[in-house]
Amino acid sequence: MKRITTIIALALVVISAAAADIKWMRIEASELNLCGKAFDTPNPYHRIDTCVYKGFTKHENEQCRVSTGLTVFFKTDAERIGVAMEFGNYVNTGAYRSYRGVDLYIKKDGKWLWAGQASFGADHKNWDRVADVVKHMAPGEKECMLYLPLYTELNSCKICVPEGSKIETMESPFRHKIVFHGSSFTHGVSCTRAGMSYPMQFMRRTGLQVIPMGFSGNCKMQPYFADVMEDIDADAFVFDPFSNPNIKMIRERLEGFVDRMAKAHPDKPLIFQRTIYWEGENFDTGRQKEFQGRRALTDSLMPILCKRYKNVYYIKPDAALHNGESSTADGVHPNDNGYSLWEASIEKPILKILRKYGIK
Repeated sequence: MKRITTIIALALVVISAAAADIKWMRIEASELNLCGKAFDTPNPYHRIDTCVYKGFTKHENEQCRVSTGLTVFFKTDAERIGVAMEFGNYVNTGAYRSYRGVDLYIKKDGKWLWAGQASFGADHKNWDRVADVVKHMAPGEKECMLYLPLYTELNSCKICVPEGSKIETMESPFRHKIVFHGSSFTHGVSCTRAGMSYPMQFMRRTGLQVIPMGFSGNCKMQPYFADVMEDIDADAFVFDPFSNPNIKMIRERLEGFVDRMAKAHPDKPLIFQRTIYWEGENFDTGRQKEFQGRRALTDSLMPILCKRYKNVYYIKPDAALHNGESSTADGVHPNDNGYSLWEASIEKPILKILRKYGIK
């Protein structure tokens, strides 16, 4: 047994030495094709410039600076792809790889297939060595899409390929610009990889470019979020605005928020989603009262607003299995399968609405 352990240890040393001997060519992701941005920002991996838009709380400011849903497109003939990352001041210490990890898809036979991922511990702020995302690939050019971390600020993300390989920017194959603004659900909290939130799944399945504006715990139709949404130049907006605010907030804020959105974007479809059934309601009567109350309230108010504005719509997503089994990670947030169910429940209704506006 001791001899076997020694052999294994020596093998690991050899593998580590081989990896260390690779000479990498590194290129900053923002020098390739960084997509999903609503605005130009001094730090390219921030979503909102908080020096321009004011009013956010400390945590909301931090969320403006995370790279949620941003994607990098590039072509390479490399047989191995890695990343080297430098984290900013805000590093989420959650357990999910998606929070501090990248998620790579490569196109094959016209479809985006998952290719690999790399994640980083909370104690790693400045990552000097290269972390493998995928290796041992066959020769030939690959079209790549890399999702950046969901819940961590980035100062740098370098795409790494072995020296002698080719890497170049690639046009995004995704069409139009569809903003998804919402709660932790839209942010992608609890999905295991950065590309598994329901907006990112919607993007891959439909070919429509998503502009990710999820703000975990903080999407409450605040006036300063309305300021941001008014200024985004997009083809359509999908809102998940009823999962964070309580019943009182919804009563006070809904009409004003919808009025502002409809006036700012009078010819763009504005699609509002009812909050999903939370599995935490199964036996908790307090949660039943709150969340059933939110759904009943928005079911009564949204049809009135849909009649007032021809470009306002109301849809009802579903992330439950309905067979007695759980599709959430914690009774609140969907797991990967739950987010797939959510995406499947909204895909046809949203595409039907978008076709009215020539968005295909």
